[in-house]
Amino acid sequence: MQRIAVAWLAWELTGSAFWVGMVAFADLAPAVIFSPIAGAVADRADRLRLATLTQSLTAILASIVAILAWSGMMRIELLIALEFCSGTIASFTQPTRQALMPGVVAPADLPAAVAVNSLCFNLARFIGPALAGPLIAVAGVVPAIACNAIAFGIAAASMPLLHIAASARRGHPATASLFAEVREGLGYAARHPGLGPLLLYAALTAVLLRGVQEILPPYVERIFGRGAQSLAMLTACFGIGALIAGLVVAGRGRLTGATRLAIGAVAVQALATAGFVATNSFPFGLFCAALIGGSASTQGITVQMLAQSAAIPEMRGRVLSLWGLISRAGPALGAVSLGTAGEAFGLRLPTLAACLAACGLLVWGLRRHDGIAAALEPPAPLKTEHV
Repeated sequence: MQRIAVAWLAWELTGSAFWVGMVAFADLAPAVIFSPIAGAVADRADRLRLATLTQSLTAILASIVAILAWSGMMRIELLIALEFCSGTIASFTQPTRQALMPGVVAPADLPAAVAVNSLCFNLARFIGPALAGPLIAVAGVVPAIACNAIAFGIAAASMPLLHIAASARRGHPATASLFAEVREGLGYAARHPGLGPLLLYAALTAVLLRGVQEILPPYVERIFGRGAQSLAMLTACFGIGALIAGLVVAGRGRLTGATRLAIGAVAVQALATAGFVATNSFPFGLFCAALIGGSASTQGITVQMLAQSAAIPEMRGRVLSLWGLISRAGPALGAVSLGTAGEAFGLRLPTLAACLAACGLLVWGLRRHDGIAAALEPPAPLKTEHV
């Protein structure tokens, strides 16, 4: 709800695709700096306490945004600064929460648990915009942002109720300086024959294709000539597609074939994004949005499943922080690039160019598939002959 509200608030304050992109960039870009550090902190700190702290701070920041917007004191510069702070905190929240998951479920259930966790997130992506659109249209952005403050306050209060084994609450005792552990985590991922190329593939995909979802208001108004209600409908379609894909992937509950899904989903995402910006038909745009959401969700869930399962326990927080870096910094860079190029060339041409580049990336990924799958997926059981 807050992401829709903040994007619309930025659009109301400036009427500029560039500034909407900058607000999205400010929220997502801190991951570039802080996600690797956050992963190292999550591997040496008490993860339960850290998750409680970060969610409490998120609730406080959302309250500040709501108060400033309500009082009429909000300016685009303040909004960017607050979104930067929120993005910084989120960089610590994501790997901390995900690294707690093996302490909640048995190892055999971890792939399905990762999928269900992502499914819950995508359900929120559907419900949030569905509520935010009418709420913003009737009462403005303040109530939507205030709801986020309340929700994170509840989340922070509920974290201490989790019962997690002491061994899962902390990755390892501090063995070196924090930055040495950051370098160690980066080196581990880069040298891994499966994690390295898969994370690189996901990062480039995020830069090329995920920026559209971060700066929807200019697309809604300039391509389809519509307002806040239609923005909510589009975002809800992203969520519906992601929800359906999440159910399918969660239903599989296994790692076999996950690499093929992670790589092949880019084909659907690129074609659907091209269709989204090439049309003036809003119903067709809604259909494309659902395909974008479903394919992006499929890739995101399968990459997380593979990373969670492949990373050794003492490196899990740092590996997952790299996924956090990808999922936040990639769309941020894509958003600011599309927003800047959109002011000069219009929104269609830069977006279609990004889709074409993603098709070239897909070819590279398909060529690397066998090596990645061999390193990340469990070997197929041997067939035995019966006499």
